[in-house]
Amino acid sequence: MKNLRKNTIRIAAAGDLLLSAKPPDYQAGRGLEAVSQEIIDLFASCDIVFGNLECTLPGVEKVPAEPRVISSTNQVASLPHAGFDVVTLGNNHMFDCLEKGFQAVQDTLATLGIPFVGAGINRQEAMKPAVMEAGGIQVAFLGCAADTTGAKRFAADAGSGLAPMDMMHLKKNIQDLRTQVNHIIVSPHWGEERFRIPSPAQIQQGRAFIDAGASMVLGHHPHVLQGMEIYRGYPVVYSLGNFLANPVYWEDGDIMTWNRFERTSCIVTADLGAQGIENIRQIPVFDNGKTVELDYSGWTESCIQQANNLLEKGVTDNRYKREKFYIEFFKPVMNHLHPSELHKIRWSHFFKLWSMIRNG
Repeated sequence: MKNLRKNTIRIAAAGDLLLSAKPPDYQAGRGLEAVSQEIIDLFASCDIVFGNLECTLPGVEKVPAEPRVISSTNQVASLPHAGFDVVTLGNNHMFDCLEKGFQAVQDTLATLGIPFVGAGINRQEAMKPAVMEAGGIQVAFLGCAADTTGAKRFAADAGSGLAPMDMMHLKKNIQDLRTQVNHIIVSPHWGEERFRIPSPAQIQQGRAFIDAGASMVLGHHPHVLQGMEIYRGYPVVYSLGNFLANPVYWEDGDIMTWNRFERTSCIVTADLGAQGIENIRQIPVFDNGKTVELDYSGWTESCIQQANNLLEKGVTDNRYKREKFYIEFFKPVMNHLHPSELHKIRWSHFFKLWSMIRNG
């Protein structure tokens, strides 16, 4: 049972839930039973728990570009075990199996009683908020995805897809919601994978959400930690990182695993009152491949602090260009220059690297 506080409620937000299963049969892989009891207890002490469900369910048709993140019904059905109350589907893998996969996710969440944002059967539904209430305080969640993330399907007036990151519409939606609820939380799918900093444009967008009336911005897509800034008293988290990082599978048998930094994330908690927000925390989390647990080693704490420091220094166009060079060229090349790894390089790996950069 959630622990309601007098005049405030506590929100917890986790990062990417990569509940992948192995093709071709997609039998259940690791689900949220992998979350430690300590995190389950932490979530149980909160009134609303939010995450990014970055996977779809199997369908006959698939998007042509890999990688795809396809899950099983049992894995998605593990959401309540960990204590998740609401999720965003606004990410570039939700339509990896097109309409059928999305519909299966939607049906499973309906059975579980878990609302979602960021995708829908049409544009109106995709951009619709999920309004949660606890302790007399109403919180509206909004989800969206930038077209730079490799997302292939955006909702239309009469067609399913993701909620687009239409800043004009989103700001108007936030302003309208401010007369109806106490708090609005925006969850954008944005940025570049593995970049340690957001772009200058993202910083402007994150702050614009707050200026319009949002109380929190909870970003994802980079799959690594990016910094959190407090803007006008409200948190903008540019990327929460991977909360549960299952391998990502290619149909030819190749597997993409995650390194130590990519298994590092944070849970953000905050107390929301009728008007304000306080007690904002970034809680270190590490996925060791078997269990997702709170990290007391100091490693994740240092990663969080470094991400915050990078953001605090300021992100210029030149700094962002240097980050792009480092992540997309220098680091991949250096990873393959180690003598013990050279014999493993195949031409297909270069094509897959390019596909990941282009498609997310």
